Amino acid sequence: MQTNINFSKYGKQFQESLAQMIMEDRPFADQIEEVLDASFFELKYLRVFVTKLFNYRKKYNVHPTDKILAAVLRTELESHNDVLQKQVRDYFARICISDIQDEKYIKETALDFCKKQKLKEALMQSVDLIENASYDEVRTVIDQALNLGTDNDFGHDFLRDFEARYEIKARNPITTGWDKVDQIMKKGLGTGELGVVIAPTGAGKSMALAHLGANALKAGKNVIHYTLELSEAVTGQRYDSCLSSVPLSTLFARKDEVLESISDIPGALIIKEYPTKTASCNTLRTHLEKLKKRNQRVDMIIVDYADLLRPSTNFREKRDELGSIYEDLRAIAQEHKCPIWTASQTNRTGLNAEVVTMESISEAFNKCFVADFICSISRTIKDKNANTARLFIAKNRNGPDGLVFPMYIDTSMVQLKALKEAEAPKITPQMSPGDLASALREKYKQHRINNKE
Repeated sequence: MQTNINFSKYGKQFQESLAQMIMEDRPFADQIEEVLDASFFELKYLRVFVTKLFNYRKKYNVHPTDKILAAVLRTELESHNDVLQKQVRDYFARICISDIQDEKYIKETALDFCKKQKLKEALMQSVDLIENASYDEVRTVIDQALNLGTDNDFGHDFLRDFEARYEIKARNPITTGWDKVDQIMKKGLGTGELGVVIAPTGAGKSMALAHLGANALKAGKNVIHYTLELSEAVTGQRYDSCLSSVPLSTLFARKDEVLESISDIPGALIIKEYPTKTASCNTLRTHLEKLKKRNQRVDMIIVDYADLLRPSTNFREKRDELGSIYEDLRAIAQEHKCPIWTASQTNRTGLNAEVVTMESISEAFNKCFVADFICSISRTIKDKNANTARLFIAKNRNGPDGLVFPMYIDTSMVQLKALKEAEAPKITPQMSPGDLASALREKYKQHRINNKE
């Protein structure tokens, strides 16, 4: 009988997580509403919860907010006994402060189950239609059943989704470790966003990425660092130095001190090495899925660096290959709901530039169109001798760009600091390279004075 068909074989946690996803994910609610029967839930309080949610959607033609749903559950449960009322309200209180694990599995499994039930109903209905030789109607019934529960995400409804645009969790930014830069980025790189560090050879791309990863770790985030140039051990040592402030040259002699320094880091780090041009974005996807199956949460992904990935599809032009790689990386960021940092090499014009701009990006300017945030690190020979550099904000979807921040870089222990004593000068048509250099020298001078204090 139909009444015996439910989610019982998947267990209580599966059913509770499914109901929570219906509440939190409106596109998914749109999708599954076509095929879901509340009776599929084995637990009565979940049947009541989902029914109230769907009833509100049908009556008002809008998905309820958490506040609205709370009000509904306070006022519309009188017809149920006290025990059931308490179960529903207690469940709602729990899911308001809990995260869902295995979202993809739950979505796919629930949709598959529900769509199969609808297809069974359609096949039973087709039996009568076949007896009456109504073959066109049979085709229609089957096609309708097969199309139910397909992707129903029609996009962001400007008025109905007003509140969603202002939810903090929508971006969930992760700090760069540079306060001034965080300010203009609205607290850092956010969920589904792609950040790119541009620099010439030897200017500090890999160290900048290690710095970004280390600051995420200190903020309690889980970082996956893909290295395509350096070994896992060397990359790990850079994190050791950055987190412990122990110089790279003395790590082995002071490894006990390093271990003590990093043992209290709240975040988790996994470093995965792939030889140059052996891994594609699909390779990264496979690895991330394996981590997900091990319940490894991923808060930030670092790819050092994207230009060394192999394209998933062959192209005639190098620039098209690189463009597709950056598009795939941003797609991964959106799929896994986390930010991705990577780096890109400059062309020859960027080798001795006072300030590296996007015009100096190597091979493919298409990269710039895809990224949400692009910054460059510029270091002349004099800069390297003085431990100085310039951080140029070339692109920033969430704030101003065109800013230059003087930097202090100590490569001996992977320390990169964006100076913040005063507002950084902005590149304008009126500011000559000489004026810009003078302004930056003053900031370097002030930074050295402050460091000696």
